[in-house]
Amino acid sequence: MSNQEQTFSEKLKSHSRKTHDSVDELVMSMQPFANTENYGKFLQAQHEFHETLRPIYLDDKINQRMNNIAELGRADRVLQDMKALNVEPAKIDVARQNPQGAKRFGWLYCAEGSNVGAAILYKHAGKIELTDEHGAVHLAAHPDGRMRHWRDFKGKLDNLNLTEEEKQEALEGADDAFAYFKRDYKINCVNPPTQKKENTA
Repeated sequence: MSNQEQTFSEKLKSHSRKTHDSVDELVMSMQPFANTENYGKFLQAQHEFHETLRPIYLDDKINQRMNNIAELGRADRVLQDMKALNVEPAKIDVARQNPQGAKRFGWLYCAEGSNVGAAILYKHAGKIELTDEHGAVHLAAHPDGRMRHWRDFKGKLDNLNLTEEEKQEALEGADDAFAYFKRDYKINCVNPPTQKKENTA
């Protein structure tokens, strides 16, 4: 299929395939499910990533164009997992991104696509006794099922009717999102996760 015949979501997939694979390789190389300490570092990286996405999911104009996108954000679920495992936000010197314009659609593509891949991560999480009720809430499947939800989301992307310039911006946004997560995770894995002190009073 030529680029001219591809849907917008297919363009995003083909454009970001190598970068997506490199993120998968990085995550697994850090062995996030070897123990809860490693998983804490992964959670901190997820926290930075999903907090960057929070204003995108809540943007009124985006929600007008992509119905009910606000309910898909996982930032609060990441925080819930961090609280369950007494992990605080990372203290690292990485400026949080502020995606604008059509780049935000590329960020959303990365975030929602990661929920599909999270099926494998969720399975690994069970090895350290994490579940969709404790510690791995943000990795749980969408109530409609991962693939059905993914097809619905891609349909919303394809129906945006973006200009060619906007599509190019979105591709750049996807690149930025993947690069941001990789950089943050690499830096964070150099340092141990910050644990909350238990209240002994």
